[in-house]
Amino acid sequence: MDINTAVDILLVEDNPNDAELTLRALKKNKLTNTIIHVHDGEEALDYLFAKGKFTGRNISASPRLMLLDLKLPKVDGLEVLKAVKADPRTAMMPIVILTTSREESDMMRSYSTGANSYIVKPVDFTKFIDSVKEIGFYWLLLNEAP
Repeated sequence: MDINTAVDILLVEDNPNDAELTLRALKKNKLTNTIIHVHDGEEALDYLFAKGKFTGRNISASPRLMLLDLKLPKVDGLEVLKAVKADPRTAMMPIVILTTSREESDMMRSYSTGANSYIVKPVDFTKFIDSVKEIGFYWLLLNEAP
């Protein structure tokens, strides 16, 4: 995919199984054709702010939605969230935390930092597929972005 192609979803997920399930659920439900999957927080920030291998990307073509795991290598999800919400070019982007963490402190820090939603990944495959379908349906089809 061309780095300047408009992207519907930026998936930030280091677990290959969770990433594959998420991508499969989105495609199965025909919610989006343009998804970028990055594997850690540093790569997410590089994509969003046109650094590293994404140098030259049109930074104004922000994703319509970010699905963000919290427990990431290099730069954790909360740091990514802080950076995105602190920059006026990306501050309005909806960010859904999609994590296995049920820790109340993670949830509270996510919301206080600007997360739009916090969803704990179900372990059951069918429930996971349904959860991703609902996320995509709401944020990409129902939600009116500014």
